[in-house]
Order: sequence, then C-alpha cells, then structure tokens
Amino acid sequence: MSARRAALVAAVVLGAAFVLVVVLRTPWTLLPDLPGGPTPPDPTAGLSPEAVTRAESFAGALRPASLASLVLGLAVSAVLGLTRLGARLVLAVARPLGGRWVWQVLLGTLALLAIGRLVTLPLAAYGEVVRHRYGLSTRSWPLWLRDVGVSLAIDAALTALGVLLLVWLVRRVPRWWWAWAAGAAAALVVVGSFLYPVVIEPAFNSFASLPAGQLRTDLLALAEENGTPVEDVLVSDASRRTTSLNAYVSGFGGTRRIVLYDTLLDRLPDDEIESIVAHELGHVATDDVLTGTLMGALGAAAAVAGLGWLLTWTPLLRRAGAESPADPRVVPLLLLLVSAGTLLATPVQNLVSRQVEARADLHALDLTNDAEAFIRMQERLATTNLSDPDPPAAWRWFFGSHPTKAQRVAFAEDWLRAGER
Repeated sequence: MSARRAALVAAVVLGAAFVLVVVLRTPWTLLPDLPGGPTPPDPTAGLSPEAVTRAESFAGALRPASLASLVLGLAVSAVLGLTRLGARLVLAVARPLGGRWVWQVLLGTLALLAIGRLVTLPLAAYGEVVRHRYGLSTRSWPLWLRDVGVSLAIDAALTALGVLLLVWLVRRVPRWWWAWAAGAAAALVVVGSFLYPVVIEPAFNSFASLPAGQLRTDLLALAEENGTPVEDVLVSDASRRTTSLNAYVSGFGGTRRIVLYDTLLDRLPDDEIESIVAHELGHVATDDVLTGTLMGALGAAAAVAGLGWLLTWTPLLRRAGAESPADPRVVPLLLLLVSAGTLLATPVQNLVSRQVEARADLHALDLTNDAEAFIRMQERLATTNLSDPDPPAAWRWFFGSHPTKAQRVAFAEDWLRAGER
C-alpha cells in the first residue's frame, strides 16, 4: 500500500473512531418520556418584552459582522492558499534573514496569520463598539488592543511551532510524516488541555481567592457533595472587560478550582451562583473535559492523516505554488485546509456540546434540587448577557454551543414534571 493511500485509510479509521466516541459518549437521552411529551419552549424564556427586544436587537447588530468576519477570513485564506500570492509572501518575509526553510515556515506562518487578523480587525472593532453600545463590554480601547495582540501572539506562536514541526517531519520522514504528525497532534491536544488553565488563562485575567464566608463554604461543600473536591474558589477580574455573568471549573486534580466572574458576586444571590457552579461541576463529574480531549485528539489525528493524503495531490500543490509537502511554500495551503476543516467540523462539535451542556443542566438540578433558582438564574443570565432566548434555527444549528435559554427553562420544567411522577 502506498503512503498516500495509507494516509487516507488512517484518516477514515481515525474519523470512524471519532464518530464512535461521539455516539457512545454523547448523552442523547436525559429525561424519561413524559405524558404529553416535552414542554414546548417559550420563545421568550420568561423574559420581559423589553429584555427580549433588547437581546434580539443586540444579536441583530452583531450577527452580520460575525458572519462577514468568518467569510472574509476564509476568503483571504483561500486567496493566499490557492494562488501563488501566498507562496511569494512566504519567500519574501524570510529573505532578509537568508531565506532558509525554517525562517520561511516561521515567518511565513506569522505573516499569514497577521494578515488574516488585520483584514478582519475592523469587523472585530465594530463588534466591540456594539458591545460597548449595549453595555456588555467595559474594556478600554487600549485594553481591547492589548487583548487582540496577546491573543494573536499566542495563536501565531503556537501555530508557527506546530507548522514548523510538521514541515520538519515531512523533510525527515518523507513517506510517513503524516503518521508521526498525527500522533504529535493528538499529544498536543492532550497537553494543551492540561496546560490551558495554568498558562493561557492568566494571560488575560487575574485571580484571587474568594474571601472566607458562607458562599465560599457552600461552594466547597457543593464540590465535595459532587465527589469532585476543588483546591480553591477563585474570583476573576472579568469586570475589567465585560458586564456578563459566568463561572467555570478549570484544572485537573490538585489544580482544579472553581472560578467566579467578579460580576456574579454583586448581581446574583448565592442560590443562583450555586446553580451555575453546580452546572460546571456537572462537567467535572461526567468527565466532559477528558471526553472532549479524547474527541479533540482523535479529530486532530484524523485531520492530519487527511492532510497526508491531500498534500500529496499534485494539482493542489501546483495551484498553491508548492512543489511538495516539504516545500515551505505549502504553508498558506496548509493554513487554508485547517481553517476549512475547522469550519466544517463546527456543527458537529456544537451538536455534541449542546447535549453535553444539557446534561450539565440536569446535573445542576439534581445536585441543588432547586429548579426555581435554576430558572431565575437562566433568566438573569439571558437579561444581563443579552442572550437571544430563541435564535434562528440555522444559527442555532451551526453556531449554538449551548441550548437556548428557552430550551433550558423548558428543560427545568420537564425535570420538575419528571420528579412528580
């Protein structure tokens, strides 16, 4: 069997393994069948007409810019990846340093990512203007630029190192580079999952322990009751950037901690904060992060094996102005394929995410046994975060990573009905 065909077979096998994990680990059924069927979601999710109008207005102002940014970014990537323009850029940026292949890969990747970010920057700035207009963002423009710069620097550095490793493998193991790269990609997903809480999160926020008090005691007790004790309860200085409300659990083992946005502490009563944290603890109890990491590792390995097949297709290489996968001029095409693959995978990822989030909602209801606090919390989050309670079906299908607020309130009502049986 040729190396190219072996890459295709590996991509299919790994893709099948990914699908199997998705099917087996995704919670498709959460509540028993109820008389009369599930409660139809109220499109308003119990919000006032003013709150619904404001949320819909905010979404209507932001969605076109989000779609335009997505399309524009992909179009620029396609122009650079499917013409010789990107190949020329890769050669040009490395020429002042002697033009060695290492500099072509590193500087070429950085230049391509910077161009993509600069092209969509006006749309990102417009989005920030909209968030300021609706009172959701509290960032100063210098802080916004700093966040954009830090995000780009982290993304560009990690991507450039990953691409450099891939091209190095192609040059060292010309026939079976994709197999080594697939293993490396899976390993990087696993390592990144563990390092994110201690490396990436502190780059954007500062954290301090929640002072001793009833809320801290209750949250630590909730984690113990959940069977997932935490090291600490931290408060993030999220109010420097936003007025939105959120909490999460991050880390593993000795680094596991509950993190509260500081915006929560002044705006939500303790029982609603506990409901949010119970949802996040649900992800820990059902090993959602570990399952997501496994899915990500399999998906990354399958994608790299697919690249091993695509990047040996001569017509495609010629279109990009590259001679082989070992040619640094393949970098623009590589980035395009990764972007396109990520976009195609988005609906699948979000389908799984919506089911997983619904299971975490169920866990929160079971752990706190307080559906009223859960429903009040959902209504308050929707009002404060300007969440459209019932977005268009197509948008929900493609971009929705969580059930809608209307669906979550209806789910809590069904949980109450199930408990009464």
